[in-house]
Amino acid sequence: MPRFSIIIPVYNRPKEVEDLLESLLTQTCKDFELIIVEDGSTIDCRKECEKAKAAGLDVKYFYKDNGGRSIARNYGIEHASGDYFIFFDSDCVIPPEYFDTVSKYLDKHPLDCFGGPDAAHESFSSTQKAINYTMTSFLTTGGIRGGKISLEKFTPRTFNMGYSRKVYDAVGGFREMFSEDIDMSTRIRLAGFSIGLIPEAYVWHKRRVDFRKFLRQVYVFGMSRITLKILYPDSLKIVHALPAIAVIFAVIIILLSIIFSPWWLCLFAVYFIAVFVLALYSTRSVIIAIKSVPAAAIQIGGYGVGFIKAWFTKILLGKGRNIDQEIAMRKGK
Repeated sequence: MPRFSIIIPVYNRPKEVEDLLESLLTQTCKDFELIIVEDGSTIDCRKECEKAKAAGLDVKYFYKDNGGRSIARNYGIEHASGDYFIFFDSDCVIPPEYFDTVSKYLDKHPLDCFGGPDAAHESFSSTQKAINYTMTSFLTTGGIRGGKISLEKFTPRTFNMGYSRKVYDAVGGFREMFSEDIDMSTRIRLAGFSIGLIPEAYVWHKRRVDFRKFLRQVYVFGMSRITLKILYPDSLKIVHALPAIAVIFAVIIILLSIIFSPWWLCLFAVYFIAVFVLALYSTRSVIIAIKSVPAAAIQIGGYGVGFIKAWFTKILLGKGRNIDQEIAMRKGK
């Protein structure tokens, strides 16, 4: 029986899956099986999986009607035989030493649940690298995502997350909702299981390929933080509201610049210069550093607006999408 069962939900991403499969074929530790769950795709990746299987990869391919990524992950768990379930996004590429690193770490430091960071591969576009930088930078929301420098406890995310079979037996699978990985990590922590970061177990994460899709993604992230607050009233910390506070602060600055003096806009300049300088230092690329400026504005602005809208509709007005169902979900109904 393999030690690890990799479970990947897929929806219309054959090219991304092909890159993922090729990276798994190069692993130095091969103590794993791969379970691909095609979630009702109209463009499937069956041929890519068959090709990888012929090349020696232990891959199992399943096709099911579209039901959502959480349901697809749970479907994969039901067909897994490993001691640990590993979850990647289908747009990830896995470094050759990943499973060797995780296996050795768990031998020395047993964990019930773990995760690792994400990074940008050298082949990624400058926009993808800029987005990756802003998603991991301490100057944006990187400080609340977990890492070497973090403003809260590390929370594994499903682009790079694993937990043991005994965790699944006790806590169950994922729930179909936005930020289902934070929900799962919270349930695991509340059940008393150990959770830890393996810093060297990183993945290359392609993320969104343009700013429009990135804006939609972070907007949803901001809204889902309020959903999590409804499920877990004590989970919302002041750090989670910082992007929303930044949006309100930005509006105030714009009003002050209109009413009194445009010099108030210099406050924006100070922040964006800091983003540019640190991005340039981190990436050694002027182009990536330049693109990191709008990426940072999109990330904080999109997340903050989504947070504010969800707070107003779901908390203040008591309306919004499935609030009663979300509370019932927390109570296990």
